[in-house]
Amino acid sequence: MRDAAGAPGLAGPLLRVENVTKMFAGGVTALEGMALELHDGDFVSLLGPSGCGKSTALRLMAGLSRPTRGRIRWRDGADAGLGVVFQEPTLAPWSTVRDNVWLPLRLRGVSRRAATPAIEESLAAVGLAGFEGAYPRELSGGMKMRVSIARAMVTKPKLLLMDEPFAALDEITRFKLNDDVLRLQQNLGCTVVFVTHSVFESVFLSTRIVVMAARPGRVVEELRVDAPPARDDAFRTSAPYAEQCRRASATLKQAMEMGA
Repeated sequence: MRDAAGAPGLAGPLLRVENVTKMFAGGVTALEGMALELHDGDFVSLLGPSGCGKSTALRLMAGLSRPTRGRIRWRDGADAGLGVVFQEPTLAPWSTVRDNVWLPLRLRGVSRRAATPAIEESLAAVGLAGFEGAYPRELSGGMKMRVSIARAMVTKPKLLLMDEPFAALDEITRFKLNDDVLRLQQNLGCTVVFVTHSVFESVFLSTRIVVMAARPGRVVEELRVDAPPARDDAFRTSAPYAEQCRRASATLKQAMEMGA
């Protein structure tokens, strides 16, 4: 079950995933016995092969699905400060960039006029100042994803959940968006959970990497990334980065063999 916000006696972590199992119709176990704590300012990547429960775990954290067993506990109403970025930008094609970013505030009853400063700030933060009146069909894939990130950020969430948001983008665009996400996280001070198949992306972005195996989906190891908070191209080409990628890759290989 998912506890009500502000449950008495809960302090410390922003979110706790407590022995969570998720089963679907037909008896398929998508996730088994997952335990995870998220703290303020964490950047946690869920790394693993297809079918290991990464996206299922994210949907459970987002409240879009309920655990079969176990529970997810929030601290002090933090679930009210939640942003989600999916693999596809999921923009309304009939709405301008401004109105797409306005949507979360509109659902809270905030008028377009009152929301304008926050919308403009959010778009400027992702490098899209001046594109407020554009429509999704006029944007590149990378620009559409920036709009999706701006929409998730406009409410200044405490927790940002990102489900393989850059998987379909070219490498250059992906690198740039990785840089932007780290900068945005540092500016907002939010916690991020990021689903990825990429060892290199997980090491570059994360403070911790949760490596998962499939059949059933489960956590097999958690790796701490030893790197400065501010990461750049110099870090991408450094020996410590290469060594941590090697370590994460070896752990992922073991996880895949466990699920074979």
